[in-house]
Amino acid sequence: MPKKKPVRRRKKVSARSVGLGAHETADVQDAPTRALAAQIVEDGGAALAIYREPFGGTPAVLAALPIERVEPTPYQRDPSEPHVKRLMNVIETLGRFLDPIIAVNVGEEYWTPNGRHRLESMVRLGAKSVTALVLPDPEIQYKILALNIEKAHNLREKSLEVIRMYRAMAPADGKVLESACALEFEEPAFATLGVCYEKNGRFGGGAYQSILKRVDGWLEQPLKDALKVREARAEKIEKLDARVTEVVKSLQAKGFKSPYLKAFVVARVNPLRFMKTVPPYDEALDDILKRAGKFNVENVKQEDIVATGGAVAEGD
Repeated sequence: MPKKKPVRRRKKVSARSVGLGAHETADVQDAPTRALAAQIVEDGGAALAIYREPFGGTPAVLAALPIERVEPTPYQRDPSEPHVKRLMNVIETLGRFLDPIIAVNVGEEYWTPNGRHRLESMVRLGAKSVTALVLPDPEIQYKILALNIEKAHNLREKSLEVIRMYRAMAPADGKVLESACALEFEEPAFATLGVCYEKNGRFGGGAYQSILKRVDGWLEQPLKDALKVREARAEKIEKLDARVTEVVKSLQAKGFKSPYLKAFVVARVNPLRFMKTVPPYDEALDDILKRAGKFNVENVKQEDIVATGGAVAEGD
């Protein structure tokens, strides 16, 4: 059974008692950050200011970067065309770009983990440069889900970003445990569903979240080894989805037209919601697959489906 997240109770703090005072933010003695500022200038950019951010005192460089040197991290979701167009209209209307992206230096480029839509808008508007908070810590590129402020992710986008980061991080260091990457990956189910979405962009992962939230916990294994487990777990979800799809088609052939057919079938074959103690992942999924295989559409009544009409899975 997955470990429950510990409840974090925020301690009360006195007003104006945390972080740096305004004048302290300008006091930067950090050699790597000054070297980063010099590198930005060498790359054709401008280091506008070096400072320490006021909460944790972490050094950063406010810079203007040549736009051709800036790319989104390769793990990110695809850009939303409507969102890019809205941002372009706002920037043009205001005549200003006021929200710097976050970036890290990677070779001869600068990667942004949270500014894809703003960057794409500026590129299409023909901008020569873009302002960025350039951080000396390259690991920030894996904090996409925590950093993103532009547009809420749906389940598909979160899952794909997680599995892309997962595959990039797995070969880098064989000692990092999956459980140590909870901030980067947010939920274990995203990694499992990400494998499914890689194979099928239209996969309906929302239907299986209720199952995964109960049995899919963090793995105490190095990422490289845990990735194989994730792929095996995804394979069972794909098998379940194939069977559920067959049942839904049979119900539709019998005249059932509810938009909740898939949720209904999954709920019928999922006993986990009635269990106080759930079995391990493989045992649970094997049982659910067995139940799905025995699903008899002849026993389904319209009122049964209507009763599940209020249960809507998270949108994909």
